[in-house]
Amino acid sequence: MARIQPFQIAVPDTTLVDLRERLVRTRWPDAETVDDWSQGIPLAYTRELAAYWADGYDWRAREAALNRFDQFSTDIDGLPIHFVHQRSTREDAFPLIITHGWPGSIVEFAKVIAPLNDAGFHVVCPALPGYGFSGKPTETGWGVQRIAEAWDQLMARLGYHRYGAQGGDWGAAVTTQIGRNVGNCVAIHTNMPLGNPPKKLTDPTEEQRLALTAMDHYRRWDSGYFRQQSTRPQTLGYGLVDSPVGQLAWIVEKFWSWMDCDGHPENVLTKDELLDNVMFYWATGTGASSARLYWESATSFGGRDRVTLPTGVAAFPKEIVRSPREWCEENYTITRWTTMPRGGHFAAFEQPELFVEDVSAFFGDFR
Repeated sequence: MARIQPFQIAVPDTTLVDLRERLVRTRWPDAETVDDWSQGIPLAYTRELAAYWADGYDWRAREAALNRFDQFSTDIDGLPIHFVHQRSTREDAFPLIITHGWPGSIVEFAKVIAPLNDAGFHVVCPALPGYGFSGKPTETGWGVQRIAEAWDQLMARLGYHRYGAQGGDWGAAVTTQIGRNVGNCVAIHTNMPLGNPPKKLTDPTEEQRLALTAMDHYRRWDSGYFRQQSTRPQTLGYGLVDSPVGQLAWIVEKFWSWMDCDGHPENVLTKDELLDNVMFYWATGTGASSARLYWESATSFGGRDRVTLPTGVAAFPKEIVRSPREWCEENYTITRWTTMPRGGHFAAFEQPELFVEDVSAFFGDFR
C-alpha cells in the first residue's frame, strides 16, 4: 500500500519575494467604461486588493492558521494527492470526504472542519488533481470518473470502509460520480445538484421560471471562463501563471458573481480570505493545471446513471444554476432537500453554520 506522509504547507520565501516584485511591477489596463462589474472586476478594486496583497497581507500568519489542520500526502495512480484529514474525538464519528471545485480550494472548508469534528465527523478534504498542493497530472485522463475512483481509494487507504461524500461545483460532479460508483460510500450530499429542465416546459412555475432565467444569465454573461478552460486551458495558463494580478482577477470576479454578497465580495469574505484562496493557485502555479480539468471533462461530468444512494441537497438561493427539486429527481434519490435562506456557490465559505447544520442533519442518519 502506498505511504501516507504528513504534510505542512511551506511556501518558499523566494516565492513570496517574487510575488511582491511582480505585484509592484504590474502593468495595468485602462479602467472599465462602466460604473459597475459588468465588464469584469473594476480597476480600482483590483488595484486596492493587489496593494493589500503586496503590503498588508501576511501569508506566513495565514499559512500557520491553515497548518493547524492535520494534513497529508499520498500517491494515487502515481499522482501526489494533498489532503486534510481531521479526526473527531467522538467514538461514533462518521467519515466524510468533502470536495471543492474551481475557483475554490480546501481553504473553503477552514470554517467548517472543526464544527463538523464536534458534530461527530472525521473530515477528509482532498485537493483536486492539478489544484493547490496536489500533484499536476502530466498525462491525460484525470477527469471526474478517475477522481471519483481515486477518492474512494483514498478513503479505503485511510481505513474508512463506510463513508459519506459531499461537494459543490466540480466537487458536486465528483461526489455525484462517487454516488454512481458506490464503492464504500453510503450516502452523498451536495450544494449544487445536477439537474436539467424537461425538453418541453409549457407552463413553468415561478421557481422554474427563476431557474431558467438564472441558466440564461449564466450562458450569456457568466460562462466565458468555462469555454476557455474547456477548450484552450494551456493558452490561458501562460497569463495566469505569470501574472499574480491576472490570477487574482480571474478568481475574485467569480467570487463576486457567484456569492450571495450584495454586490461586493467583501460583504461576505475578508480580503485575507479571498487572498488565501488565490494563494493556493498562485503559490503552486496551478493556473493551467486547474483549468485543464474543464478540458478533461468537456464532454462529460462523469456517468449518466441515476444515483441510487440516499442524497441530501442544500439549495442555496444564489447558486449558479438553481435547479428545482423535480429537475434533479431524475439524477438522484433525494431523501433530504433544504431550501436555504441565504448563501451562494461557495456554501461552506459563505455560510458555514448553515452548511454544517444541514450536512450534520443529513449524515446523522448513517452513523
